[in-house]
Amino acid sequence: MFTLLKTEGHARRGQFTCAHGGIVQTPVFMNVGTQAAIKGGVSAYDLRETGCQIELSNTYHLHLRPGDELVRKMGGLHRFMGWEGPILTDSGGFQVFSLASLRRIKEEGVYFSSHIDGRKIFMGPEESMRIQSNLGSDIAMAFDECVENPAAYDYAKASCERTFRWLERCKTEHDRLNSLPETVNPGQLLFGINQGATFPDLRVWHMKEIAKLDCDGFAIGGLAVGEPTQVMYDIIEAVEPWMPKDKPRYLMGVGTPSNIIEGVARGVDFFDCVMPSRNGRHGKLFTWEGTVNILNAKYAMDDRPISESCQCPVCKRFSRAYLRHLFKAEETLALRLAVLHNLYFYNELTAKIREALDEGRFAAFRSEYSEKLAERV
Repeated sequence: MFTLLKTEGHARRGQFTCAHGGIVQTPVFMNVGTQAAIKGGVSAYDLRETGCQIELSNTYHLHLRPGDELVRKMGGLHRFMGWEGPILTDSGGFQVFSLASLRRIKEEGVYFSSHIDGRKIFMGPEESMRIQSNLGSDIAMAFDECVENPAAYDYAKASCERTFRWLERCKTEHDRLNSLPETVNPGQLLFGINQGATFPDLRVWHMKEIAKLDCDGFAIGGLAVGEPTQVMYDIIEAVEPWMPKDKPRYLMGVGTPSNIIEGVARGVDFFDCVMPSRNGRHGKLFTWEGTVNILNAKYAMDDRPISESCQCPVCKRFSRAYLRHLFKAEETLALRLAVLHNLYFYNELTAKIREALDEGRFAAFRSEYSEKLAERV
C-alpha cells in the first residue's frame, strides 16, 4: 500500500496505492470537495487538469445531503461525482469541533442538531464507518474528537482516551463492513487519528497506543485550529518518532504553502486544506513569487497572467485585469478561475517538493521557498 522510496532528513518521498487511481506520489496535497464538489464551480473533471491526485469529501455533510444511502445506490461516491481517482472521506469528527454549539458528546458517540434543518442526528464510530462504507471511499478516517486549542489538560486527556476507544470500535466495524459481499469498496482503507491537543505527553501516549492497532495509515488531527504555528510544528516533531515508518502520515487541515513545506520537513506525507479554494473565492491567489490580491487597483490594466511562471489553464488564457474585472462585476466565473489557479498551484507545489526530494535538494528548496511563499507580491 505504501512504499517509502527515500528520505532527506525527516522528509519522506513515497508511493501509495489504493483501490482507485493507480499509484499516488507522495508528499501529496488532497483537494477538498466537502460535498462532492470543490467550492467555486470546479468539477471532478477540472481536478484532472489541475494535477489532483486525491479528492477529499466529508462524511457528515454527505450523510445529511444527499444521504449516504442514496450515494450507495448510485454506485458510490466515485460514480456519483465522476471522479476516477482516489477519495478520502473525513469521518465527521471535525464537525464535533466546528459545530460545538449543535452537539453533545457521549461515550457512545455524538448527538448533533443538523446545521441545515435542525433535525436530530447521532454519529458514533460504527455509524461513521457505515456511512463511509456506503460512500465507497478509498480511505476512511476514524471517528474522533477534535478539541479546541487551548484546552484544559484533564479534558484533553479524557478526550484522547475516548478517541482511542472509538478507534478500536471503528476498526472492528470497518473490518466487518469490508467483509460483506454488498460493500461498495471492500478494499477501503482505515486511517487512525492522533489527538491530545497541544500537550506533547498526551500526543505521544496516544500515538503509541493507536500505532498498536495496525491501521493502514495515521493522521495528526486537532491542529491548525487556533494554536500558534510553532506550537503545531512542535507537536508534529514530538509525535513523528512514534508514527510507523512504513505507513502514510497525514497532517489534517493544513495549510499554507509554507506549512506544507515545513510539514514535509518534519516527516508528513499527506495534506489537505480549504485554503486554496477559500482564499481564491476572495481574490487571494498563490504564486511562486508570493501571494497576489487580485482586487488591488494596480491590476486594473495589468495584461499579464496571475503568474508568468505558471502553466495552469487560467494563466495560459486570462490576464490579471480580466480576472479583477470579473471579481468587481461579481461574476461567478471569477470564483471558478481563481480556485482553478490556486488548486493548480498547490498540486504543483507538492510536485516540486517531490522533484526536490528525488534530486536530493529538498533542504535548498525549503530554504528558498518556505518564507517566500508567504510574502505578498
